[in-house]
Amino acid sequence: MATTAEASAPSAALLKVLDGAVDLHCHSGPSPFPRRLDHVEASYDGARINMRAILVKSHHHNTAMDVLAMKTQLKDAPTPVYGGVALNSEVGGINPSATALAINMGGRCVWGPTVSAGQHICAHSDGDGFPSAGGELYEKEVSIYDESGEISADTRLVLKLVADAGIMLTGGHLDGDSMLAFFKAASEAGVKRMMLHHPDYIVNVNDAIIEEMIGLGVFVEHDLAMYNPEVKAVGWPTEKLVNWIRTIGPEHTVINSDLGQKGNPLPVDAYLYMGQQLLDHGIPAADIRQMICRNTAYLLGLEEKP
Repeated sequence: MATTAEASAPSAALLKVLDGAVDLHCHSGPSPFPRRLDHVEASYDGARINMRAILVKSHHHNTAMDVLAMKTQLKDAPTPVYGGVALNSEVGGINPSATALAINMGGRCVWGPTVSAGQHICAHSDGDGFPSAGGELYEKEVSIYDESGEISADTRLVLKLVADAGIMLTGGHLDGDSMLAFFKAASEAGVKRMMLHHPDYIVNVNDAIIEEMIGLGVFVEHDLAMYNPEVKAVGWPTEKLVNWIRTIGPEHTVINSDLGQKGNPLPVDAYLYMGQQLLDHGIPAADIRQMICRNTAYLLGLEEKP
């Protein structure tokens, strides 16, 4: 049986649409979770569609350190690779020191708590979806609030560091209300590049909160992994993504892969599949490029606001 990528060779028109894509959600390794490819291999995979850049994400460690450790292999690799840090319990949670370290090492993103967020822990209370090859990680829940229920001093310092560095902040897997508070505090601190991850997966942010976030300048992310038939865990129809795009608008939307896991399609194969699906469903080529090339390049700091 042919895979989605092998079903037909990509057309010249599709390759033109995908040229220069920036993937802000690549789960290449190393990782305690099983990965299909490492960061160097991800760079070469990206070259198949002339990707402009890749941001590699780990739930557990500072990937800017990975990029520096792999600098010899990445020196001649075709697609530039960037890293950052997710503020989960493995790095001390909402930790200004870990944030400063990642920034000083060239990190381009600080992810809010993901696997340590209460919302994520609740969503995966049965342990599904996030297998670890390394056994128990002893994760603890991480909150952006202090004991009085206010945004904590450490959270505000993290946001100042992100603002001063001019890099991207995401809401991680926080619940909707906490993420909105996080982004409001970030906006007050001067953070400009902000992204909401997959609003209808794990975080389940409602429409009213999404509208408020967009008003703060937050971009709404949707992931190719959710819409690829080879990713059995989700498998949503293309029409669902099309409806999101038409409701929110391509100017507020980014599309990333959220791929790299063992057993799932390669990120570029998912771009090829879904790029054609969006064209076939009537999304204009210019709008697709807005979501995968221009908005993503802005968030990664490669361009000023589109």
